[in-house]
Amino acid sequence: MTPHPNERSGRTIRSVQIAFNILDLIQDESGIGVTRIANELGHSKSTVHSHLRTLEERRVIVRTGDGYRLSLRFLDTANHVREQVGNYDVVRKEVDSLAEQTGEIVQFGIEEHGQVSYLHKARGANAVETRSRVGTQQPMYSTSLGKTILAFMPTERVEEIAAAMDYTPRTENTITSAEELFEDLDVIRERGYGIDDEENINGLRCVSAPVKNDETILGAVSITGPSSRFTEDRLHGELVDYVQSAANVIELNTKFS
Repeated sequence: MTPHPNERSGRTIRSVQIAFNILDLIQDESGIGVTRIANELGHSKSTVHSHLRTLEERRVIVRTGDGYRLSLRFLDTANHVREQVGNYDVVRKEVDSLAEQTGEIVQFGIEEHGQVSYLHKARGANAVETRSRVGTQQPMYSTSLGKTILAFMPTERVEEIAAAMDYTPRTENTITSAEELFEDLDVIRERGYGIDDEENINGLRCVSAPVKNDETILGAVSITGPSSRFTEDRLHGELVDYVQSAANVIELNTKFS
């Protein structure tokens, strides 16, 4: 397996890995119990029980009958993380406003660990379903947000991320090599916005604009919708104007650390 672009070599702590794997399972299936967790992770019930007891004492999980759920402490953590990434209220306001105005899905994403991480997502009245959720990640090579962010990142970092990608095809239109990705990034830099032309999900197109601080890329804002509504003229015209306008507002009113 190709090393992750943000991975560091060296010793890791097995107990910490087990704890986070348990939290991931509880997030995926609230109410899951000791036996199921042990079977899923391949650990003994005594090992899992010890980790669950520690996590419960730290008040990050809550016992519910025979199972566990994540505690509300994660809400506080999520709010704290949002405030670390600039002025979240500005991002939220612009994304929500654009979703209401267009009736489509609007998202703001940043790069973390070589992937697109979604900071905020809003659904307009006519929005369709997508894979993304706030706090989750998607590949950079198959999304307009990812490609747009990559296009304005330092060359060394782009090459590092591109070399670590596996380029698994999502659709028949997905970019499948670093060479193809670099060609697309050149186009994005020249025209100032990125396009996902049914590259991540069949039937969906997306356009995104970068949010920058001078020469530093902070993230990107996007609009996603069905190909039937996102025609060539609308995609490269009206919708580009929408995302670039929102990006400009966020740039002018947001300070990112």
